Amino acid sequence: MSRLTTTLALLALTLPAAADTTAIVGGKVHTVGPMGTIENGTVLIVDGRIAAVGENVNVPAGAKTIDATGKTVTPGLFSPFGQLGLVEVPLSGSPNDYAQRGTQFTAGFDVADAYNPRSTLIPVNRIEGVTRAVVAPTPGYPDESGSGHILAGLAAIVNLGDGDVLDQRGAAMVVALGEFGSALSGGTRTAAWLTLRNALDEALDYREHKGDFERGMRREYVHSVNDLEALQGVINGNTPMIVSIDRASDIGVLIDFVDEYSVTAIIIGGSEAWMLADELAATGIAVIVGPTANLPGSFDDINARFGSATILVDAGVKVAIADGDAQTHNARNMTQSAGIAVSHGLDWDAALRAITLTPAEIFGVAATTGSIETGKAADVVIWPGDPLELTNYPEAVFINGVAVPMVSRQTLLRDRYLQADKPPAYRK
Repeated sequence: MSRLTTTLALLALTLPAAADTTAIVGGKVHTVGPMGTIENGTVLIVDGRIAAVGENVNVPAGAKTIDATGKTVTPGLFSPFGQLGLVEVPLSGSPNDYAQRGTQFTAGFDVADAYNPRSTLIPVNRIEGVTRAVVAPTPGYPDESGSGHILAGLAAIVNLGDGDVLDQRGAAMVVALGEFGSALSGGTRTAAWLTLRNALDEALDYREHKGDFERGMRREYVHSVNDLEALQGVINGNTPMIVSIDRASDIGVLIDFVDEYSVTAIIIGGSEAWMLADELAATGIAVIVGPTANLPGSFDDINARFGSATILVDAGVKVAIADGDAQTHNARNMTQSAGIAVSHGLDWDAALRAITLTPAEIFGVAATTGSIETGKAADVVIWPGDPLELTNYPEAVFINGVAVPMVSRQTLLRDRYLQADKPPAYRK
């Protein structure tokens, strides 16, 4: 066991939640903030927040000190989309708390109350550096149990620590368009767009005539009051829409739609978004991309390519990186995805930013998380080397200043099977 591992094991036993003082000294600190990279930096954590960061930080007497000499220190990773805490085994019958079905609850379908902070998937991802995550609903694919709606409901932002884990309820509205939205709307894209337009038009009418509606002086709406209330944040510009969309022509329609309704949109998928990079930058539409998506899976992403993240970032688009096909169970793989983006031209610092600060900016929480800056939540990860290298894993993870146990169900199973004297049930 290394000296750092031993120190952190003791810290995990002695650190109370969000209290005490810890200094991480001597590491190469990538702040992902105005201070840039500090070669021999100190990060001072007091009561769960960054109290100071720099080369010559005064460490108070009695502070718990971690020697990170030769190590790399970064902010915690921010997963921009997934179903952490809403599912355990996808193909099992339960739990599956993210799939929206039917028309009774659509935009108002809020997954925050279903989030399970004790999910086995949480430790698996946080010991590899994931400290914050967007947990989101998705429409249930049409089958014998029914169909989802293009308005899948409200996403939430959570931290993967203990205690108060719900950072923000109703952080975004999830909308399915493109090929999937077409499947949910009778098989046509036109119907999907009309459904979205009708929902926002009803929300606008409800906002202007809420009193009349409550007095029974207004017509009934297609969408429930619960859904119309949930859409108020969207039409007010306070709640972004996470729009699942890939095809360039669909993205062009979205650009016009955002301008027409004065709403905020975040594209997830965006296989062909690179083709409209300048237009997206001008409109302020952010994109959550999977840098490994370089082959068409349908006619919606026929122009998928490596290097799309580079083109988008160079054009000025805010880009967050996700591991396209595994953003829940393996959200941790976003470091590998970021590394692949670097191999196809993305600047290394921009890639780190795309898995830390940029997603925090996209979802409006950058004032409190996403970088190592004074006053922000102390989400800090210590790595043995380059975090975007496939074989590098965190040696320590802090969430809100607390050193999390570097243990998951997978590490426990690994250790069990590595025992020379296995329990009787596992002997040959």
